[in-house]
Amino acid sequence: MSIGRLAAMVAVLISGVLSGCGTPLRGHAVPLDAQDRAVVSELGPNIRTWGGVMNPAFMETLVTSVRREQELLAASGHTGPLPPVDFLAISGGGANGAFGAGLLCAWSETGTRPQFKVVTGISTGALTAPFVFAGPEYDHVLREVYTKTGTSDILTKRGILAAVYDDAMSDTKPLWKTLSKYVDQKLLDAIAAEYRKGRVLIIGTTNLDARRAVLWNVGEIAASGKPEALELVRKIMIASASIPGAFPPVLIDVKVDGVKYQEMHVDGGTMTQVFLYPPSLKLREEAAERGVMRERRAYVIRNARLDPEWAEVDRSTMTIAGRAIESLIQTQGLGDLYRIYLNAQRDGIDFNLAFIPADFKELSKEPFDPAYMTKLFDRGYQMMKKGYPWEKSPPGFEAADAAKP
Repeated sequence: MSIGRLAAMVAVLISGVLSGCGTPLRGHAVPLDAQDRAVVSELGPNIRTWGGVMNPAFMETLVTSVRREQELLAASGHTGPLPPVDFLAISGGGANGAFGAGLLCAWSETGTRPQFKVVTGISTGALTAPFVFAGPEYDHVLREVYTKTGTSDILTKRGILAAVYDDAMSDTKPLWKTLSKYVDQKLLDAIAAEYRKGRVLIIGTTNLDARRAVLWNVGEIAASGKPEALELVRKIMIASASIPGAFPPVLIDVKVDGVKYQEMHVDGGTMTQVFLYPPSLKLREEAAERGVMRERRAYVIRNARLDPEWAEVDRSTMTIAGRAIESLIQTQGLGDLYRIYLNAQRDGIDFNLAFIPADFKELSKEPFDPAYMTKLFDRGYQMMKKGYPWEKSPPGFEAADAAKP
């Protein structure tokens, strides 16, 4: 069953009933006029920002990352201009995340995978990004998760009445258990160590109360040393992958001027399928003002096919709704790629795109089908082993040379 079909099933069920009576309780949402002042625990405002415009504290962490990088280079004897830098953006796509996982594992084996300055992830990409950021020694986790994980390792289906009396059609306790196996203190320490070198890991979620994207500086959280850091990182990763209606939302406790509230976070893919940095950040201008001139490359992994997938649609509510939602997801993903490409052109960044090829036509028998994911993992793996043919522009754009920084 595809993500679109699953979402359609949930939407149809919920639309046919009156919700509210007997549903799970939650803390009060942050008031509209106080949202910018909400903080998580004692971690402060620099661990996250809205996806549209960066707050000053979050922006300062990015500036500081460059200073850390410069200090590390100077300590190693480096002189002259800063070396080229690489960015990686990993998209959503559910089980299709196996494609990116296979590609990245093979990239390590070729010995050419960069140590990315910035890694971003959303939805299934949020479950991949921390391991990529921590380094190739975690590639075995990517292989195991995306070839041996089945639906029962992710969710437990609830009864039909969950559409009325619960917050989702499935329970993700299995996902919490699976994630806790891999996202432990050792991984958190590895992320913190890389962050201190000047690297950045960002995961996107959606604040459903605010209906706004939220970007989390996971490296800053990991390096905080706070006892709640590990659990918060797990919450962020699961929230980013929680399809509304299908998976329960993740509630995150916050405070505003000492008053407690709860934010409801869901799949970051409801706002964007993939992101590099907010369009409001004019990277080249910001870097030039600070004297940070260097070559920049961006690699975007879209865990989806980009070609129109023909199918004869049955005249049934679920089939029609599922097909329509899948179409919305695909076109949203294309729009995200257009935005990233145009921003890269504006900021002098070399653009590189990978996506599932049109001739991969295997079908998945369940939401997370190990046989399907293994074949897709192998496809991404083999394509990279042979020398991945990175696209220099999204479909519909003619590639243009990015202006020099």
